[in-house]
Amino acid sequence: MTKVLLLLANGFEAVEASVFTDVLGWNKWEGDGSTEVVTVGLHPQLQCTWNFNVVPERLLHEVSLEEFDALAIPGGFEEAGFYTDAFSQEFQEVVHYFDEHKKPIATICVASLILGHSGILQNQRATTYNHSTSKRLAQLQSYGADIVNERIVQNEHIITSSNPGTAFEVAFSLLEKLTSIDNTRKVKDLMGFK
Repeated sequence: MTKVLLLLANGFEAVEASVFTDVLGWNKWEGDGSTEVVTVGLHPQLQCTWNFNVVPERLLHEVSLEEFDALAIPGGFEEAGFYTDAFSQEFQEVVHYFDEHKKPIATICVASLILGHSGILQNQRATTYNHSTSKRLAQLQSYGADIVNERIVQNEHIITSSNPGTAFEVAFSLLEKLTSIDNTRKVKDLMGFK
């Protein structure tokens, strides 16, 4: 079984987390059956961006990172306190572990700032929330990332994306990295994606 750590910060966007649970869940039951997602956070209860609460399956201090094969991180809103957890030492240690072991890391929207903050995007191609009214691209660039104006940017084992509209594409890209192109096509078809 391929285990994916879905790392949830307070203030995360629920839709960006749910694409990972849905795509990898569909794969577990309708695809090749190889993926399992475990939701993990720093707190026993997390508040999503839009004010509803989620209980993660495990707390970060309860898990051993060695048991996981990939890392998935949804973005969130500063106004909802997202960056308090996102930039915490605990989150940074998780990012460094997966990067050092070259295990897949998939981020959606501003979750790439977590990677930038950790230093692993120095001189790496990457993107983040790219709306013309946003300061986030400049923030990612300040961490030394080479900004690429594309919806999704993949470098070796790291996936970054430009907005919430890329969420399903990121989840399918992660599934492809963990399984195969053919299996991903099958799951996409079953889910109604052409």
